[in-house]
Amino acid sequence: MRRPATGRLAAAKGTIANMNISGRCLFRLALLSAFTVLSAVSARADQWTPPTPEELSMTSQPEAPGAPAVYLFREETTDDKMHMFSIYTRLKVLTERGKEFSNVELSFARSTEGNRFSIDDIQGRTIHPDGTIIPFTGKPYEKLIEKTQGVKIMAKVFTLPDVTVGSIIEYRYKMHYDDGYYTSPQWYIQSDLWTRKAHYLWRPIDLSGNITLINARGGSDTMIAWASILPTGTEVKRTNVPGTNQSIMDLNVHDVPPAPEEDFMPPIHSFTYRVLFYYTGYRTSDEFWKNEGKFWAKNQDKFIGPGPAVTAAVKDLVASSDTPDQKLHKLYAAVMKLENTHYTRQHSTEEERAQGFKEVHNTDDIWTRKRGSDDQLAALFVAMARAAGLKAYTGIVTNRDRNLFLKNYLTMSQLDDVIAVVNVNGKDQFFDPGTRFCPYAHLAWKHTFAQGIRQTDSGSDYFGTPGETYSFSRTQRVANLTLSQQGEITGTITVTYMGDPAIRWRLRYLEGDSASVEREIRTSIEQLLPGGVELKVRSIEKLEDYEQPLVANIEVKGTLGSSTGKRVLIPGDIFEANAKPSFSQQKRDIPVYSQYPHVTQDAVRIHFPQNLSVESLPVSDKTAFEKAIAYNLSSESAADNFTVRRTYVLGEIIFLPPQYANLRTFYTKIETKDQESVVLTTAPVTASAKPTGN
Repeated sequence: MRRPATGRLAAAKGTIANMNISGRCLFRLALLSAFTVLSAVSARADQWTPPTPEELSMTSQPEAPGAPAVYLFREETTDDKMHMFSIYTRLKVLTERGKEFSNVELSFARSTEGNRFSIDDIQGRTIHPDGTIIPFTGKPYEKLIEKTQGVKIMAKVFTLPDVTVGSIIEYRYKMHYDDGYYTSPQWYIQSDLWTRKAHYLWRPIDLSGNITLINARGGSDTMIAWASILPTGTEVKRTNVPGTNQSIMDLNVHDVPPAPEEDFMPPIHSFTYRVLFYYTGYRTSDEFWKNEGKFWAKNQDKFIGPGPAVTAAVKDLVASSDTPDQKLHKLYAAVMKLENTHYTRQHSTEEERAQGFKEVHNTDDIWTRKRGSDDQLAALFVAMARAAGLKAYTGIVTNRDRNLFLKNYLTMSQLDDVIAVVNVNGKDQFFDPGTRFCPYAHLAWKHTFAQGIRQTDSGSDYFGTPGETYSFSRTQRVANLTLSQQGEITGTITVTYMGDPAIRWRLRYLEGDSASVEREIRTSIEQLLPGGVELKVRSIEKLEDYEQPLVANIEVKGTLGSSTGKRVLIPGDIFEANAKPSFSQQKRDIPVYSQYPHVTQDAVRIHFPQNLSVESLPVSDKTAFEKAIAYNLSSESAADNFTVRRTYVLGEIIFLPPQYANLRTFYTKIETKDQESVVLTTAPVTASAKPTGN
């Protein structure tokens, strides 16, 4: 999907320049920054490509064993003068799963103010392994994918005919955009399939003549720049058409591997091979962020105010004798009570007018409505803090759930979410009022360790948000069970969620209801436990109290463990019974990445009948990895019960490839430990056969 262009053409003098922002060593930068862009591709080819005998007969791609399909060729052409993108795709289907690629969905954005983009001239055909050609004669249909304020995300959908394993799929189409607007191509070179060959070409506007590009702020874009991540030895070539001032950007690539897909990855889609072009009036990144940040900060101040409605509300909410912290607590609670339309729904203009509301211009309008988007509520909290006499600012960061910030990619589009910064007694504190149910003076994980720009007294500046400590996000799982003489297990499990785990479940409740949350929590615990155990959620406490832990009380019954003669084997930590190895690959080239530091604490106590006794317990163990991960398992027994306790602490969220071998060894050790069983026996335990584990 391409984001609608926000510039327009004007007649004036201009110059053209090149600013190539390289990104080949980007994985190191990825730990701190990355870029996000909404994009789609569209193109055409002058004629179909005859298949070669090798292409017709091929059954696999050696470099990508088991791949469902492979791109034989992809071509994208962009012509700014014609206001057109075009794409041509040739794809070989290798497996049954690969037949899914016959269903094509071409996304594009449509402004509610008019058609910024449109797709037409869709052509396609299917070629069977014997060379038989079946042309596409159907009619694509259009469907709505998503509707946001001012923009509809649409798709043209069609299915290529009679696709079988071994078929070659070909299709091409054009995407047009309005003559009064301009945009620039974004070449996404790496996909989920192996690509044999690809060609990309851009004919930008000739800025050396009587044309200047006017951007959304009324400034002039006089240069072409790009951010790139490319395979070694590959580069964008820029040439001039003989006898003209027309530049052409050209790129050829071959044998491009699929984008890596592993567990515990950073948002890798930010770092796949790509070239992102843009028109700009800035020559350096510092110049861009200083000026654009200043403009953003000024607009924020205009929206924030505070106005008379917010000022009056704050006088009613806080007392002059309150400390700054007491004031902020009250203001934060007031904002949290408002409807956050990011998690519910946006209200149409017609609804707003029917309720007597005009367009939203400032935070007074948000307070009057008692609802707003996540960013609007964050701005409202800042307005209220300012009205209470505190120094408060907004910051805008990249959502780490999707991307990481890249300073050298000169676009504000990579910044997603607004947070609040309040200076209390000379120290900045960070707040996340736009994330529903985020506790006071904390940030949701996707906004921690994030970068962006923030307001300052003099305008704006770069900044980074702090991370939360591992103690903020905590999950405690406590099982108190009884094993009967018939081998049945009954009892309770209590799971307590704090920090980000609690936010996650509360947001699921907001998006659904209490019944759906009960069902999902039950399923999540069932997946951890051995088979044969049935769960019923009795209650969930503090679903809407974001300052308190969320507690799920669960009733348990069923069977647990297995019998071998006179012995009964029961998993030591039942919550790890179904755990799979975290890292099965011998080697890894991508950093290991977790969302946030956290603690998981388990306590399992099982009471057993008098005819059983403990023969052995898991041996207690305590270990750590580079002061970043801590693990502790202990066990103890009494005359009629045993208890196993486990604590896992993750203090760091990123581990680089050189650490992987030792990290994998560490996890193999503790995961093996987690699978140890408690052995109960019906035979008397002699002095020489005391329970082990202490």
